[in-house]
Amino acid sequence: MTKKEKILLKASAAFAVLFAAAPVANAMHIMEGYLPAGYCIAWGVVCLPFLVAGFLSLKKKIKENRRNMTLIAMAGAFIFVISSLKIPAPTGSCSHMTGTGLGAILFGPAAVSILGIIVLLFQAILLAHGGLTTLGANTFSMAVAGPLVSFGIYKLCGKLKVNRKVSVFLAACLGDLFTYCVTSIQLALANPSEAGGVGASAVKFLGVFAPTQLPLAVIEGILTVVIVIGLETYAGPELRRIGFLPERSAGASADIAEGHGTEKGGAGK
Repeated sequence: MTKKEKILLKASAAFAVLFAAAPVANAMHIMEGYLPAGYCIAWGVVCLPFLVAGFLSLKKKIKENRRNMTLIAMAGAFIFVISSLKIPAPTGSCSHMTGTGLGAILFGPAAVSILGIIVLLFQAILLAHGGLTTLGANTFSMAVAGPLVSFGIYKLCGKLKVNRKVSVFLAACLGDLFTYCVTSIQLALANPSEAGGVGASAVKFLGVFAPTQLPLAVIEGILTVVIVIGLETYAGPELRRIGFLPERSAGASADIAEGHGTEKGGAGK
């Protein structure tokens, strides 16, 4: 089998895995037609300032250095892939990871709003995951609220001198959980319980997704840490350029250069 044939085989397998999950319509993204028209419009309007801020943020980062587009694209792809993998939950619904914590940690929550809405559009159109009428509500929960919490947790851990890997884990895990808390509240507002109102309805929705979402949040935290470790190993300069890693001091750079020179000298002997 040639190299091109192997690549084609892997690509077809990846598409098969993604589209195999598509038939489940009652996914954790709020599905098409599930919210009244007024709620759909309201959530869309609420998202507008965040999307404008996200567009300006991404534009600034790309203007600073066009090479940042590689990391931005990687963060978007990460969101798309792991949020497309749906796990069956009780009552015939589904849960899934969000993947937005990584982008929030690297580029801030504003930028993730744009990445998130692009992913949600693709999923609604190509995978029947979520919906176009509920795009505003899904964008707010997954691409606005969750990333804000992830970013806040990561910055708080930084001020408290928490280990970076632990900070990344907590940010991704808690951001994922908060996304589902917001989604449950959105569903409860549109479908209040006859006995207990919005509060009772929110508790019911949270209870439906908790058995699968809690372990998924932990898994997302671990996956995000693994991705960050890989980026630190193979994309250190790019991470320093966006401010995720501290710049090397002049002394450290000189020591590295001296070490390379010594190695070359030894090789020459």
